[in-house]
Amino acid sequence: MKTAIVTDSTAYIPKELREKWNIHMISLNVIFGTEAYQEEVDLNASAFFEKIKTNELPTTSQPPIGKFVELFEDLAADHDAVISIHLSSGISGTYQGAVTAGTMVEGIKVYAFDSEISCMVQGFYALEAAEMAERGESVEVIMDRLEELKKTADAYFMVDDLSNLQRGGRLSSAQAFIGSLLQVKPLLHFENKVIVPFEKIRTKKKALKRIVDLLGDGVSDGGEYRAVIIHANREEEAEEWRKELAVLYPNVEFMIGYFGAVIGTHLGEGAMGMGWMKK
Repeated sequence: MKTAIVTDSTAYIPKELREKWNIHMISLNVIFGTEAYQEEVDLNASAFFEKIKTNELPTTSQPPIGKFVELFEDLAADHDAVISIHLSSGISGTYQGAVTAGTMVEGIKVYAFDSEISCMVQGFYALEAAEMAERGESVEVIMDRLEELKKTADAYFMVDDLSNLQRGGRLSSAQAFIGSLLQVKPLLHFENKVIVPFEKIRTKKKALKRIVDLLGDGVSDGGEYRAVIIHANREEEAEEWRKELAVLYPNVEFMIGYFGAVIGTHLGEGAMGMGWMKK
C-alpha cells in the first residue's frame, strides 16, 4: 500500500522539506477586503507582515471542501491511502473538511489526523508520517505513532502586541489598553484543542524565560526531543534564542519556525513561541 501525506499551510513546513519528503499541502485562505490569498502560495509570512502595516486586519478561512476532494482524487492515481494532518479542530474546520472530503472520493482511503495544535509542531507530525511512509510502514502503524507522539507534544506562545487579539475580537478594548500599559505579555497554549491563556507575565524577557522553564520541565526525562522556536517576523531574535537553548539543552534538536499569515493574523507581529515533541 502506498500512502500519501497531506498537511495544511498552518504547519509552516519549509518548502524544501515538503519537497524532500513529498508532503502535499492544502492552503487556508487570508482575505483582505475582497482579495483572497492562499497562504504559503500567494502570500508568504514576510509579505503578510508588510501588508498588515497598511491594511485592515484580514479574516481567515479554511480550504473549500472541493480543494480537498480535488487533491485526494489526484493522489488516488498512484496511492491507496492518504494521511491528512491538520491544525487543531478546536480553532478551525480544516480537519473536519478533510474528514468530509474523504467520504466523497473513490479509490483512496483517507485517514484524517487532528494534531490538536498548529505551526511547526503540527509539521513534526507530518514529517514523522512522511518518513514512516517512505519506509513502507502501514497506515495503522503510522497513525498509532502519531497518537503516541501527541502525548509528548506541547507548545507555548507569547503575544507581544495585544492589538491583534483585540481587533480580532478575542480581547476587549479595555483589556488591551490596560494590558499594554502594564506591559502584560500573555502566554497562550492549546488545551482541549483550543487556544487559552496560560499565564499573564509582565515583561517579554520574563515571558520568554517562563517558556524556557516549561521546556525544561517538558524534556526533563533525558530523552531526545525536537523543538521549534516560532516567531512572527523576528528571525534574528529567534536565531539568538536558538543558539542559547542549544547549549542549555543538548538532548533537544532545535529549529526555527514561524507564524505565517493565518496564525499571524490572530497573534500579531512580534509574537514568539516554542513547541516540542519527543523523537
